[in-house]
Amino acid sequence: MPIENPCQATISSVKPSQPSQPAMPTPKPAHHYENFPVASFLCPPHLRAPIAAIYWFARTADDLADEGDAPAQQRLDELAAYRADLQAVAAGQPHGGRWPQVFAPLTKVIAAFKLPTRLLEDLLDAFVQDVIKTRDHAGYDTQAELLDYCRRSANPVGRLLLHLYGVQDAASLCRSDDICTALQLINFWQDLSVDIPRGRYYLPVQDCAAHQVDLQDIKALQQTPEATKLIAHQANTARAMMQKGAPLVHQIPGRAGWELRLVVQGGLRILDKIEAMQFATLKLRPRVRAWEAPLMLWRSIWM
Repeated sequence: MPIENPCQATISSVKPSQPSQPAMPTPKPAHHYENFPVASFLCPPHLRAPIAAIYWFARTADDLADEGDAPAQQRLDELAAYRADLQAVAAGQPHGGRWPQVFAPLTKVIAAFKLPTRLLEDLLDAFVQDVIKTRDHAGYDTQAELLDYCRRSANPVGRLLLHLYGVQDAASLCRSDDICTALQLINFWQDLSVDIPRGRYYLPVQDCAAHQVDLQDIKALQQTPEATKLIAHQANTARAMMQKGAPLVHQIPGRAGWELRLVVQGGLRILDKIEAMQFATLKLRPRVRAWEAPLMLWRSIWM
């Protein structure tokens, strides 16, 4: 499941209203390819550790659900134990001790910022759903079902990070959701050639039927003209959603606002690459390279 979605990595997006908190150790994220930075130097320094704690919580849960060769039931059992630890620390009780590198810093963040832990549980719900769908070789029937998955797999982290900065107005939350969902969808369409062989199917069945795409062709990674049109449609939908959420960058002053601009531009850059390769992501996975950072920075200036 695509934790490479930068919304699960970071949307360091808004100015904090809380007083500075005591320093917390920054947990070290696992070594995974990410499209976007995690708690980068653009993030306000006193929030780097809290943001990293949220990322590490999501990254570790994703690894439990996704990494290695464990059977589905073992993954579900581990996610249940992980959830129990979350519920324990949220209630002010000690965690079970299996993941101290996650729950020690997260406990401090929950207490210091009064994090809404229901959003963290939403992430776990999404990971559990991914395990079950992969086990059952199941996909998504409709776009609405896919968007509901994004609501739990991506949007919570954007909302958690807005919470760290004390931003709660409805317009900002909606724009954050648009950005997070767009980034998740972009990650899906970027990763088709990787996800499908692993039994993960994110192209909705209803959309496949509307574009006369044979599901067996998709599973065989056949880049038919119909499949190309379908991927183009999905990419254009994600771009429109990103553009709808992008005005949030103008509400966020300072260094954090610049990081959000770069996150948005990173997502748009992946879409540019998908379009440049004529939407052939059943064959090849596009990636953002380090040398492209100046271009994204230049575009960020003109947002």
